Amino acid sequence: MNLELVHVGFNNVIAMNRVIAIASPQSAPTKRAIQEARTKGTLIDMTNGRRTKAVIITDSGHTILAALTPETIVGRVQSIRQGETSPRDPDVSEAAFERINEGAKL
Repeated sequence: MNLELVHVGFNNVIAMNRVIAIASPQSAPTKRAIQEARTKGTLIDMTNGRRTKAVIITDSGHTILAALTPETIVGRVQSIRQGETSPRDPDVSEAAFERINEGAKL
């Protein structure tokens, strides 16, 4: 199994092989899903206090909030799948960036 780790901002990484959907947080059903996950204790907030721009649903039932847009996350996945190295984010240390890239190539 190929493990694809994708940086979603603020030194946070998700395993894309566990992701079912990436949605925008503006719709009422998505807002209800966020509230339900918060109630059940399955909400993971990776925004570091920033505005939520993407809601990621995993196969384990967890809901992840990210400060990157769905388009940005998908673009990073595509660049990993094409074997490219994405430009380094300013909020990622050089060592963390290398670990992310190492994990993406496993």
